[in-house]
Amino acid sequence: MLVKTYAAALQGIHAIIITIEVNCTNGIKFFLVGLPDVSIRESHERIISALGFIGMKFPRKQIVINMAPADIKKEGASYDLPLTIGILAAAEKIKPGKVGDYLIMGELSLDGTLKPVKGILPIAIQAKEEKFKGIILPKANAREAAVVAEIEVYGAENLREVIQFFNGEIELERTIVDPRKEFYAHQATLEWDFSEVKGQENVKRAMEVACAGGHNLLLIGSPGAGKSMLAKRIPSILPPLTLKESLETTKIHSVAGKISHNGSLIAVRPFRSPHHTISTVAMVGGGSYPQPGEISLAHNGVLFLDEIAEFNKCVLEVLRQPLEDRVITISRAKYAIEYPASMMLVASMNPCPCGNYNNPNKECVCQPQQVQKYLNRLSGPLLDRIDIQIEIVPVPFEAISDTRPAEASATIRERVIQARKIQEARFAGEENIYCNAQMHTRLLHKHAQPEARGLLQLKNAMERLSLSARAYDRILRVARTIADLENSENVQAHHIAEAISYRNLDRENWAG
Repeated sequence: MLVKTYAAALQGIHAIIITIEVNCTNGIKFFLVGLPDVSIRESHERIISALGFIGMKFPRKQIVINMAPADIKKEGASYDLPLTIGILAAAEKIKPGKVGDYLIMGELSLDGTLKPVKGILPIAIQAKEEKFKGIILPKANAREAAVVAEIEVYGAENLREVIQFFNGEIELERTIVDPRKEFYAHQATLEWDFSEVKGQENVKRAMEVACAGGHNLLLIGSPGAGKSMLAKRIPSILPPLTLKESLETTKIHSVAGKISHNGSLIAVRPFRSPHHTISTVAMVGGGSYPQPGEISLAHNGVLFLDEIAEFNKCVLEVLRQPLEDRVITISRAKYAIEYPASMMLVASMNPCPCGNYNNPNKECVCQPQQVQKYLNRLSGPLLDRIDIQIEIVPVPFEAISDTRPAEASATIRERVIQARKIQEARFAGEENIYCNAQMHTRLLHKHAQPEARGLLQLKNAMERLSLSARAYDRILRVARTIADLENSENVQAHHIAEAISYRNLDRENWAG
């Protein structure tokens, strides 16, 4: 008897429906074809054990299984459940009537328990688009899939429940989630707040400007000055995720297996902080079985590189293209995968090997050439892509001991949101442009052209600091954001002056 069940394979953050054709005839052999990997071929042993544990025997028949389309590589143990149901239906051990109405995913334990699998959200979205009646999966994945409306989601604890469901012996409980309610309920759960930060007003201002325009940011200062502490609070002043951004972010984390069991939509912007020993593949994604890297996991959020000068140079250089294009393409011989990579880069570093260059309280023991060599670990092209470079000095005792609360993140966030609304209205007719940091040359000429005095000021800075054309664009973008924070229609001279002041590494006294 020939029976078809349906599962899904992941390519990037999208799913492709896989048709599992099971033909059961007289004989004793078992064939599994259609480019399955080793873990799928091992499913034979897991299925035999799971069936034995619930009092059933593996059919003593010749079983031929084809996983179509046959030119797509199938990977992982998530096909255990659809393979088992297909085998039992073809052997007439369960009723095949409604097997084809559902998309089925799940990994089997030896005792028949269903283990959670990766990438359920994009799979559920594809199941809805393909007009399946519902999706059957491990209970731990049910809430994640139930985010997708207009499709029935059934979570099962074990293989026995799924068999009884198809035989009409029990009804599985449908999982229903109100994604909007849960999304807005979890948006306020922020761990860090700027009200806890004493002093550093100039740095807070730079961070406000960076968040308002989506600009990349470099914090440079002595150890203990507060670089990491400040960076951790950046998500608290970024605009809240929209539902669309949340869905896209959740899809990436789902494919990477980063969604917690019984999790739903991600409601807070991601904050990723990889260690400086990270490899190039782990940063950009890819590998034998392509997975999103840290850059994509930070999509719609913050990628924080603490002590960026300690990262491998090759790892840093691969950031250049994603920072410009906001997408990562991983190419293989037979296919290419695109992962979104629209994130805000925040980096921190010491100013020199000893960490005390330009420190007003401690003397630097490094030679000028040592300082320059240390700073040269960040290439010019990468530095050009960092709009704001701000120096942090240690906070004096008077500021640390001040018991008065500082400005709260909620207050700063309101100003950032208002500036973003201005930018949304400005770029309403532009495709894939949402904030000032994404403006290209045409939009800069249209929206960020400074007045005469500001233009002269920028010209003098360009000549004195020997800035590149890309740095010129960066200054205009930041100046446009500063003007938006003041609700100013035009870019004025003091906006340009403040934007230039955020190019600290371009100053003459740095490593001079």
